[in-house]
Amino acid sequence: MDNRTTPPNFIKNIITEDLRSGKVQEVITRFPPEPNGYLHIGHAKAIWINFALGGEFGGKTNLRFDDTNPVKEDVEYVQSIQEDVKWLGYEWSEKRFASDYFDEMYSRAVLLIQKGKAYIDDQSADEIRAMRGTLTEPGKNSPYRDRTVEENLDLFTRMRAGEFQNGEKVLRAKIDMASPNINLRDPVIYRISHAHHHNTGDKWCIYPMYAFAHPLEDAIEGVTHSLCSLEFEDQRPFYDWVIAECEMENQPHQYEFGRLNLSQMVTSKRKLKLLVDEGHVDGWDDPRMPTISGLRRRGYTPEAIRDFVYETGISKNYGVIDLQTLEHFVREDLKLKAPRTMAVLHPLKVVITNYPEGQVEWLEAENNVENPEMGNRQIPFSREIYIEQDDFMENPPNKYFRLFPGNEVRLKHAYFIKCNDVIKDAEGNVTEIHCTYDVETKSGSGFTGRKVKGTIHWVEASQAVPAEFRLYEPLISAEVPEADTEPEVAVAGAEVEVVEEQPEKTFLDQLNPNSLEVVQGFVEQEMKEAQAQDKFQFFRHGYFSVDPKHSEPGRPVFNRVVSLKSSFQLPKA
Repeated sequence: MDNRTTPPNFIKNIITEDLRSGKVQEVITRFPPEPNGYLHIGHAKAIWINFALGGEFGGKTNLRFDDTNPVKEDVEYVQSIQEDVKWLGYEWSEKRFASDYFDEMYSRAVLLIQKGKAYIDDQSADEIRAMRGTLTEPGKNSPYRDRTVEENLDLFTRMRAGEFQNGEKVLRAKIDMASPNINLRDPVIYRISHAHHHNTGDKWCIYPMYAFAHPLEDAIEGVTHSLCSLEFEDQRPFYDWVIAECEMENQPHQYEFGRLNLSQMVTSKRKLKLLVDEGHVDGWDDPRMPTISGLRRRGYTPEAIRDFVYETGISKNYGVIDLQTLEHFVREDLKLKAPRTMAVLHPLKVVITNYPEGQVEWLEAENNVENPEMGNRQIPFSREIYIEQDDFMENPPNKYFRLFPGNEVRLKHAYFIKCNDVIKDAEGNVTEIHCTYDVETKSGSGFTGRKVKGTIHWVEASQAVPAEFRLYEPLISAEVPEADTEPEVAVAGAEVEVVEEQPEKTFLDQLNPNSLEVVQGFVEQEMKEAQAQDKFQFFRHGYFSVDPKHSEPGRPVFNRVVSLKSSFQLPKA
């Protein structure tokens, strides 16, 4: 668990003043995801803000599932969200569901009708949308806006009883169709949906809209500071209207912060679901996905993610953070944790012709030169080894210091070898190279003779473990993905949501066809027993993690977490 206090920020200042003035006695926050998809890296910031501020002031933070739309929600998402929050290192005070409050929400809707603040509308979703107006033109009143209280109560009761079909009627708040804020133009607050709910079963066939339910949930739970991202700022007047007109005893307040946006990442759950549904990725936990489960499977650590969101801070600023910033924190976290070992991703066999046949000797290698406490390991060395194909060139350019005919290089942790002969197949491809070694040049022997400019890594052939390596590039080629700014939830006044709508598909044109490269190679013999999520630094290749989904006993699959270097530099303070 991260016990650091949050950096100075405007929300902390508000909470400090609220406690000083006595406006609140105990700070209560909540992380309120909809269970309609998997959490992504943007949610990691929201999780941190709510849990960190709640804990920092000795308060509590609830995990609440805003499960108001059974058509899109699933128990699978509920379970994955809980797993992700725990993996990130946070524990909630209480677990709640919006559906726990459906009876009270219904009674508050009835109260609005009785007060003349809500009415039943028979218009279709398209008709409501057409009459909503624009940013420069006021909306038009529904022809059903002036129904009597008695008629509205009767129709709402019959909606609950299941007399009407999906989309046949909705309940709308009666506010102001000429309001400059579109969210106040009689937003829909209840719709009909004959769908089985994961928590309430078939008890209900009408469900509250998110923007109506959300403030009620906050009030019922006694939330003091309702924290959300900036795209909900225009909805705050409706949030306050619901709290006031539904006569809630507790009156929470909404505060908005800048959401986390990363270059070359899509964080719209609708778009992420489209990637999954159309098979562009290997599920929600595909290592190329920005989901928490995808980052975890790839090999990211919770510590790195927490350090990253801490560094981004809390403000109202909107901006796109370079993906390399996140990768920087992954490297910083892994560099002292991951043992350093050798792997050959594109193997080329080397025969050391003057090394005794059948002999295997064991050489000592440090596990992490930056962390001596990780100790040393023994690695085998024999007549035949594998090196990387690009560590040999038959006709090299100037300043190429690796292996070529007549040149000598150092084998990491081993000896100097010199290339003497090249073996090719019928097509002229190099299949094997023959070298000789100098027994006097053993690593650690104190040899001080001639120098070589190149050091290459290798894996001993007879005990090498076959392995698959998955090399990733960003899934999205565009620096700023197309229109990835919509709110995470459909809201009253923004979308009626009576019928399902397809997300924009143009962002699929930005998919990187080279986002995944799969290669077959070898790792050191001790890697045979590597377990899921074990992490290593492979010499020259980067940080890798054992894939928990595709690895098999004796044949691991490694996901490259990040490469070893980037051009990123933290800004100077």
